[in-house]
Amino acid sequence: MARKLHAAVAQLGPIHLADSRASVVKRLMAMMREAHGCGARFVVFPELALTTFFPRWWMTDQAEIDRFFEREMPGPETRPLFDLARDLGVGFYLGYAELTQEKGDLHRYNTSILVERDGRIVGRYRKIHLPGHSEHLPEAPFQHLEKRYFDVGNEGFRVWRAFDAVVGMCICNDRRWPETWRVMGLQGVEIVALGYNTPIENIHHREPEHLRMFHHLLSLQAGAYQNAAWVLAAAKCGAEDGFAMIGGSAIVAPTGEIAARALSEEDEVIGVDLDLELGDYLRRTVFAHGLQFREAPPDRALRAYHRAHRRQDGGLSRAASSGAIVCRGRASSGRSCRQGGRYRPPRDSCRIAPRSDAGGSCPGFRADGRCRAGCRSTGPRSAPSLRRRGGSWPSLGR
Repeated sequence: MARKLHAAVAQLGPIHLADSRASVVKRLMAMMREAHGCGARFVVFPELALTTFFPRWWMTDQAEIDRFFEREMPGPETRPLFDLARDLGVGFYLGYAELTQEKGDLHRYNTSILVERDGRIVGRYRKIHLPGHSEHLPEAPFQHLEKRYFDVGNEGFRVWRAFDAVVGMCICNDRRWPETWRVMGLQGVEIVALGYNTPIENIHHREPEHLRMFHHLLSLQAGAYQNAAWVLAAAKCGAEDGFAMIGGSAIVAPTGEIAARALSEEDEVIGVDLDLELGDYLRRTVFAHGLQFREAPPDRALRAYHRAHRRQDGGLSRAASSGAIVCRGRASSGRSCRQGGRYRPPRDSCRIAPRSDAGGSCPGFRADGRCRAGCRSTGPRSAPSLRRRGGSWPSLGR
C-alpha cells in the first residue's frame, strides 16, 4: 500500500510593522483550519512568519531589534496555534526569529521548527546561508541585514522521522545552494519544507524582475528532482510597508514538476496528496548510485564529499563538521569516523530507515551491503554520486 500524506502550503500576504503577533497568529490559525478542511495533515508556513521582514530596516537599539525575536516557543502569543494543531491533528513547519542563550551567551537565529500532529516540536533548523550585508547602505532602496541581526546556524542540515516520512528543513536563501539539498538527500530525505521572504528587487545588482521568480522555481525544481524528494515552499509576499516580495509558493514533486502553485500575493492555501513513494523509481534508475560503488565506494565518496564541504568558506563548512549530521561511517572500534568528520556515532538502530523489515530503505550501507546502523533494510535509499575524474574528486556544484 502506497504511503501518502495530504500536505498544504500556507502562503502569507504582507505583515506590516504595525501588525501585532496576535493578529498574525489568527491568520495562521485561519489557514490551518482551511487546510484541515481540505484534508491536510501537514502545513508549511513561511520564514519569519510572525513578524514583518525586519532585516530591511537599519536599527541600532538592541531592545528595538529584540522585539522581533521569540524567547520561547511556543510562547503566550503562539500557544493558540499549537493548541489548534493538536486539536485538529495537523502538524506544521513555522519560521521565526529565535533568541536563545547558549553557554551563557545570547544568540539570535533565523529558525524554523517542525511540529508533529500532537503539538510536539520534533525538529529545529537554524538558517545557514544568511544573505545580504551587515553594514548600513544608505544609498540602497532598503536594507537586507540578516548578516547583522542573525548568527549563522550551528546545527547543520538534518532530517527527522515525522508524518510517516523523512522530513528536512531549510530557509529561503538555502534553497539556492546545491549543498543544502544534497546533504539532506544523502540522509534519505523524502519531504523538504522551506519558507522564504524574497524581495522582488536585488539591491546589489540590477536584475530583471522576472529572473527573481525564475531562479526561485528553478532552485525548487532542481532540488526536488536531483534528490527525488517533495518540496513544499511557502512565501511571505506582497508589499510590506511598500517593500514588495515575490509570491510563487509551490509544491514540487520528486519528478521536478510543479504540482501546485499559489496565484496571489495574499494569504492563500494550496494542497496536494503527496505520494511518498513517487521518488523511488528515480533512485532505482536515474539516480542508481549503487551502480557507481565500484568507482567510488560509499565510505570513500562520503569522505570526499564532506572534505569538500570543509574546504568551503562560510557557515555550511562549520555546520557540516560540527556534529549535526548523523555519521554512518564509525569504525569498528567505535572511536573514529571513516569519513574524517566530527560526527555523532549512529544509534543502535537506523534513525533514517522508514521500516526495519525487508524492503525498507536506508542511506547507511557499506560496500558489503550491510547497514552500519544495524537496521535490516535491503538496499541503500540514497548514496553519494561523486565519481573520480582524472585522478581527483570533483568539487561541489559542478
